[in-house]
Amino acid sequence: MSRLPLHPTPLLSVSSQDALAPLPPLLPAPQNPSTPSWVSRCGPPTWGFSCLLALQHFLVLASLLCASHLLLLHSLPPGGLSFSPAQLLASSFFSCGVSTVLQTWMGSRLPLVQAPSLEFLIPALVLTSQKPPLAIQTPGNTSLSLDLCRLPGCHDLKIWHTSFQEVSGAVTVSGLLQCALGFLGVPGRMFLYCGPLVLAPSLVVAGLFAHREVAQFCSAHWGLALLLILLMVICSQHLGSCQVLLCPWRPTSTSSTHIHIPAFRLLSVLLPVTCVWIISALMNLSVIPLQLSVPSVTPWFWLPHPGEWNWPLLTPRALAAGISMALAASTSSLCCYALCGQLLHLPPPPPHVCSRGLSMEGLGTVLAGLLGSPMGTASSFPNVGTVSLFQAGSRRVSHLVGLFCMGIGLSPKLAQLLTSIPLTVVGGVLGVTQAVVLSAGFSSFHLADIDSGRNVFIVGFSIFMALLLPRWLRENPVSIDTGWNFPDVLLRSLLAEPIFLAGLLGFFLENTVSGTLLERGLDQGHPTSFTAQQARFPLKSRKKAAQEYGLPQPIQNLCSCIPQPLRCLCPVLKDLGDEEGGPAEPGETEDLLPGFRELRPLSSREGLRSQ
Repeated sequence: MSRLPLHPTPLLSVSSQDALAPLPPLLPAPQNPSTPSWVSRCGPPTWGFSCLLALQHFLVLASLLCASHLLLLHSLPPGGLSFSPAQLLASSFFSCGVSTVLQTWMGSRLPLVQAPSLEFLIPALVLTSQKPPLAIQTPGNTSLSLDLCRLPGCHDLKIWHTSFQEVSGAVTVSGLLQCALGFLGVPGRMFLYCGPLVLAPSLVVAGLFAHREVAQFCSAHWGLALLLILLMVICSQHLGSCQVLLCPWRPTSTSSTHIHIPAFRLLSVLLPVTCVWIISALMNLSVIPLQLSVPSVTPWFWLPHPGEWNWPLLTPRALAAGISMALAASTSSLCCYALCGQLLHLPPPPPHVCSRGLSMEGLGTVLAGLLGSPMGTASSFPNVGTVSLFQAGSRRVSHLVGLFCMGIGLSPKLAQLLTSIPLTVVGGVLGVTQAVVLSAGFSSFHLADIDSGRNVFIVGFSIFMALLLPRWLRENPVSIDTGWNFPDVLLRSLLAEPIFLAGLLGFFLENTVSGTLLERGLDQGHPTSFTAQQARFPLKSRKKAAQEYGLPQPIQNLCSCIPQPLRCLCPVLKDLGDEEGGPAEPGETEDLLPGFRELRPLSSREGLRSQ
């Protein structure tokens, strides 16, 4: 095992062939002919590492799914679910897998994993918490005290079943609204006006607002949770530059070259999770939560299909919650697009890519609602944080994650096995990945003039109010009561969405308070993932964006057949020739693990420092 000199290690882009020259590197690339890049030497082994990375992303996704379902089912009484929790979890896995494949194949083309997020959970909790109370006579008093029947034998459990159908209806409405907005090109047009002071506060809030839930899961055993966090930090940071000699994949190979890989960093999720899971089993702490362990007959094979349990119920309350889900999930996904592009050192997503990505997310959410899932799919912040830990991202890995999820979704029995993931593991994994998202938000403020009084006010006001309003609403749940269900549910849902509030306040202040382009961070010397003004990019950057975000050739050939109003999803850029419409690069779907021969480009601050 060897340790490389301390220097920045790049996050490689989605395409494994970078034909365009990068910006000047910070340090000369280390040259060692005896230990060349294993990326350039081994083609087939990348499938093995792709599977390992996909397995770790799958563990993060499974933790997020179990956490979201546990939080939702905790609000229901015993017997409030009319079907097996394992089948509910399997249907969510299936819809996540389909949505992930659609996103990486026809959507934004970024290596993003799709998963339920808290943007769907919050309106769902609002719907399940607003049920008509049952009148119970108070002894010795002529008045009536209102209470909810939460006993297993309650004769009005169908009220809870109806409420769950409303949640599925809200998810379906959310997906349809996202599809409509994406097909009309609305997200792309909005993204053009989102500078660093809009997206960075949203990322900060995205990393902060889940701390209560993470603490609840870690509290199952703080010792094991801290051990998991410590192991993940050591593997990804302290041992991240340690190189491990890779055994030859081909025994008949006569080559004497030695290939080293950053094994600890690439396995910074799998190794800690495995160790803590084994310790939990030995300590008899791997207990399945009661909400996910309802005894029922769970089949080994099951084909999810719409309407198996109940069709989604569309009511004014479901419509209001669906609108809230769509707005919050769209804001969250746009931030994910920008963050993923920044981590992979890609040009910012063009407007049509943002619209196309949200359209595919909408289709996945519609599928989730029709399958009876209580939550839709959106780009997963924890999985983007995992990309930062690995310092590697690939479409192949995302495709494998999608296939894993669809396979688990076909077997509720296998999905039930994943409920044995200890809560301490769920809390530790989400804690580390959310911390990465938080730090990415803070690091993005340097793109703007953070010493400006205007920017200081926008940042502080957006973050503080986005955290204050949900806290006030949580402690005063009956403060909003207009007498109509639609505005009540809509306001309670939107005001409880921190990411949406941060994005909305930042967008409003950024585009209404006067400021120079340099002050707002929109006039950088080179394009960044938080500056979506395509007209200011040099031709090379626009060509690279067309190459990285372009659709595969078979799909691109069909773009001329779609109606003109939908042409905004896959425009043909005449000034770039046939770059976007041309064939995909031969290696664009290969695994993109660091080759250690390319260094990341200089940021504007590092450039000044080096001078």
